[in-house]
Amino acid sequence: MLIPTHPDSTTVLDVEVTGTGEPLLLIAGMSAHREMWTAELLDRLTPHFQVAVYDHRGIGGSSRAEGSFTIADLADDARGVLDGLGWDTAHVLGTSMGGMIAQELTLGHADRARSLVLGCTTAGGPGAIGTSGALRLVEAIASRDAARVARTAFEVNLSPEFCSEEGAFEKFTKFSTLRKVPSAVVAAQAAACAGHDTRDRLAAIDVPTTVIHGDVDDVIDVAEGERLAAAIPDASLERWAGVGHMFWWERPEQTAEVAIRTAKAAG
Repeated sequence: MLIPTHPDSTTVLDVEVTGTGEPLLLIAGMSAHREMWTAELLDRLTPHFQVAVYDHRGIGGSSRAEGSFTIADLADDARGVLDGLGWDTAHVLGTSMGGMIAQELTLGHADRARSLVLGCTTAGGPGAIGTSGALRLVEAIASRDAARVARTAFEVNLSPEFCSEEGAFEKFTKFSTLRKVPSAVVAAQAAACAGHDTRDRLAAIDVPTTVIHGDVDDVIDVAEGERLAAAIPDASLERWAGVGHMFWWERPEQTAEVAIRTAKAAG
């Protein structure tokens, strides 16, 4: 379904809802689209939640992104999804850039998030996304070589162990190309991520929160997840050994278990 981000907005987002139970909003990361939430994860979530996934502005079936935008703008988009679905509140799970959006959504609209799962993400600030993997990915995207981008994205987003599995690269490329992701939108998303900084405001988050981070994440270092969890009152940290940036691909069952447990803590 197509949902305007607010009544007077020209931004319309492509949203899909499945499952039964309390509302759960999944917020994807940079260059990702709603198909990147795989069946291995969704099949474990939908018996417990009514799950909404959506394409960010400029991605897939959503309307074009006009000019630059901030993480706060994307958080307003997420709020618009909640409004369009008639969800006064929802549990929220955001990964990477989606985790940044989830932070801003909760801080800017404190009455909308019932619980938070923040995965492979950061509170921002200087050097927060300065890993060698992130730089490799930026260089690959700048090259406009589609084969190089696909291979680099695969290698930096997933752990060496997962990458070595038979058929893993083919699965990644199949899912990543299911919906249109314009390079100009990815560049705008990267600029938005570079400007993200919630470090001085995180103490205001007062919903049950779990931070997940793989300890071989080559996009956002695990230390960022540790700092994020330490800054949010009573947040729990799940540090997963041998897991890369796209942890929900590598550990879908554990990811669902964390979402269910965190939601239950909200009562």
